[in-house]
Amino acid sequence: MSRALLPDPQPFDPTAISFTSTLRRVAPELFAGGGGTTTERHADMPDHVDGTTIVALTYAGGVVMAGDRRATAGNIISKRDMRKVFPADDWSAVGISGSAGPAMELAKILSTELEHYEKVEGAPLSLEGKANKLAQLIRGNLPMAMQGLVVVPLFAGFDLAQRLPRIYEYDVVGGRYEEKRFATTGTGGRDARGSLKARYEVELPPDRAIDIAIEALWDAADEDSATGGPDVVRGIYPLVSQIDADGYRELNDDTVAERVREIISERRMTPVDGEG
Repeated sequence: MSRALLPDPQPFDPTAISFTSTLRRVAPELFAGGGGTTTERHADMPDHVDGTTIVALTYAGGVVMAGDRRATAGNIISKRDMRKVFPADDWSAVGISGSAGPAMELAKILSTELEHYEKVEGAPLSLEGKANKLAQLIRGNLPMAMQGLVVVPLFAGFDLAQRLPRIYEYDVVGGRYEEKRFATTGTGGRDARGSLKARYEVELPPDRAIDIAIEALWDAADEDSATGGPDVVRGIYPLVSQIDADGYRELNDDTVAERVREIISERRMTPVDGEG
């Protein structure tokens, strides 16, 4: 794209280094949703695909984010191995819930925006700045949310300036709220939050935090039909990521499967209510 096409940035212009804003000005026909109104495009949509549930919790020196893999369309399981946790950059992650299509697009746009900012400015955006950018993208989805295509993600990362893990929750209109311990979103979020509340401790070791995240998703799946638990037969397990001073990384399926087997073993040893 030729720089000659770009207008000179104006003082205090918050869109001056935004990739999507630049694309919208220079080539609106290439922008997702460009041309036509949201109402015209989505007035008579069939059941769309929804994805849930996401959990995040801090531990000593980092944060864990995990998501189940089930996606539903109405009362139908449309996908059993959907990805719901995405790296936003090297030190942050976004977990999506709600309408799957807009949510996945939002995660990709956020990653592109952060990469664009770093290339233009020569330094990464602060973690709080990244959280604010995501809030701006959620607000941009409000017209679609008014028609039922709601996106409510979680954002978490490691703050390199303060050397702390941080978690941010959002509402449907882009409100941003920082959570110090743990957060959940999605239809199984309430049940997952209860599970986290019962098990969370300050300064958890990383391995324990991972186990608690997996158990929270399991407990949510036990109560919420839209949340998928570990599928041992098909080999489908929650997607679990860690973010700390060393950056973003994901646990491989073999590691998660081993932890799931340990949790199953522990739960089988626990007496059922009414038994001795």
